[in-house]
Amino acid sequence: MALSQLLKKPAAGTLVPGNVKGLRRRVRRAGVSPRFVWAALVLLFSAAPLAQAREKEKLAYGEGLIVNVPYPEAEVEQVVQDVAQNGIIRGTKEYNKDENIGGAKAADSTRVFPPWTEGGRVFYKVRLQALDPRNFKDSGDVGTLAVRYVLQPQGEKNTVLRINAVFVEDFRRTVHASNGSVESSEYKDIRDHLDAIDLMKQQAAEAEKERQQQPLKKQSPVMNGEGAPTAARVVQPTAQPAAAAAMVAHDGVASDASAVKQPPSEAAPVQTLEQQVQDLRRQVERLVKAPGAPLKSAPFHTATTLSPLPTGTEVLILISTPYWYGVETRAGQHGWMSRDDLELLP
Repeated sequence: MALSQLLKKPAAGTLVPGNVKGLRRRVRRAGVSPRFVWAALVLLFSAAPLAQAREKEKLAYGEGLIVNVPYPEAEVEQVVQDVAQNGIIRGTKEYNKDENIGGAKAADSTRVFPPWTEGGRVFYKVRLQALDPRNFKDSGDVGTLAVRYVLQPQGEKNTVLRINAVFVEDFRRTVHASNGSVESSEYKDIRDHLDAIDLMKQQAAEAEKERQQQPLKKQSPVMNGEGAPTAARVVQPTAQPAAAAAMVAHDGVASDASAVKQPPSEAAPVQTLEQQVQDLRRQVERLVKAPGAPLKSAPFHTATTLSPLPTGTEVLILISTPYWYGVETRAGQHGWMSRDDLELLP
């Protein structure tokens, strides 16, 4: 009798005690060693988890990333376009040397991806002659590394974002799928940009509310009696810089609260107050470098220019990021400026 017949499952689909006894009787009649039968059972039940593990490992490559972003398509498109043009592919590296891979360029299409036919806006970032990029399955040669971004609107306030990365060898044309590190790192960069824009909007709304309340604050000292107007004229210059310093303290512009000198309990000379004002201004204000720079609507180079600012224009820093400042002009206009376009006050 064949072993497959001996191991045939009962009708109920489970090994209950009665079925086990019947299996033993059939094994004795066939002259097969019970130890051999139990060893075969162990192999059968242990092989299934191994096959599932191999299948799971296989599916871990090439899945890409699909996420619903809680921002309108127009805002997400601006950010994705800027990320596609920043020249950096994150989440991978060559030779284990660099943190990311540089030298990438934005593209309208690339041969390493098939044409996209499912609608939406598509952007590509391509790095030619990438050498053995990490986090791609079995990569080990020179080839083209590419990232594809697909935007599809999901109503008026949400956008579906798809990100896929792939590496294709130049010589053998072998395709190496990503393990997801590139996709997740690129999405983090995009989300950081979007969150910074959202923070800028909130900050602008708070600044506008504060500006509307300023007339009431200026009138309140007059109601306190004689001498109040004089005190207001002395202390007033420190109000705006001090408030601005508090607003940006958590962003690294003026993070050390101890650096701001506290006024003594006794009446300080006017000269000392002026020095404090100057110190605060150097911390929270910047000048536009020559030959001038644009005030952007968002922290990326492809964003709309709100207005060109001439050389020497003073701006107040509200938000600090690694590459951009969220600023306010003396005219009350809010926007973003590159750090490279600004310099410290003399």
